[in-house]
Amino acid sequence: MFTLPKLPYDYDALEPAMSADTLQFHHDKHHKAYVEKTNALAAKAGLEGKSLEDVVRAASRTGEKTLFNNAAQAWNHAFFWNCMTDRFAAPDRRLKAAIETAFGSQDAFADQFVEQGASQFGSGWVWLAAGPEGLKIMTTHDADDTLIKDGLFPLLVCDVWEHAYYLDYQNDRKAFLTSWIEKLANFEFAAEQLAASEGQGEGFRYPPPGPAQAHAPEEEAPGPRDQYPA
Repeated sequence: MFTLPKLPYDYDALEPAMSADTLQFHHDKHHKAYVEKTNALAAKAGLEGKSLEDVVRAASRTGEKTLFNNAAQAWNHAFFWNCMTDRFAAPDRRLKAAIETAFGSQDAFADQFVEQGASQFGSGWVWLAAGPEGLKIMTTHDADDTLIKDGLFPLLVCDVWEHAYYLDYQNDRKAFLTSWIEKLANFEFAAEQLAASEGQGEGFRYPPPGPAQAHAPEEEAPGPRDQYPA
């Protein structure tokens, strides 16, 4: 069974850009529900023991929409937690060069990221991804993600479902995205993903499935981000 990954920071570590209430509710309620539903649906589909990445891709191929929605959302959220940090720092030299090649400057990248995320109609995600032609910003609707997009490797993602920001920003998604890219975006993680996309190091993988076990995030201290082999 898949388990709910621990957050790589305390609930209040991202304040004031993201409140402890938002983070705890988002992680302990929304993400937990997706993981639990994925476990039940994957078992019915005969996919027990498969990686979450394989479950997402299998559900997409077979058209099992409910399984896809829950499995992809479980994966997207785990990736999202790693895309935020309480130790914000500018991109390193390599990532900075890639951003400048693609967008002209860090500021231009940030503006485009915010604009695309803010203009996403309805629920979804805004991504920075690496592809054959370099870096690109893209949005996906609902649970859709980069796992089923050939040639794309995710570097960063921000959740633009309302539950990700409504307690803190009400209906001002643009203010949330501006704060997120300027204060929370984990460019160190993005740099690791960029290196992995070029065959150097390991890219993000969801924790592999294991025996059923209880998980009570409110009783466990958040730990550092784990690395999982590609």
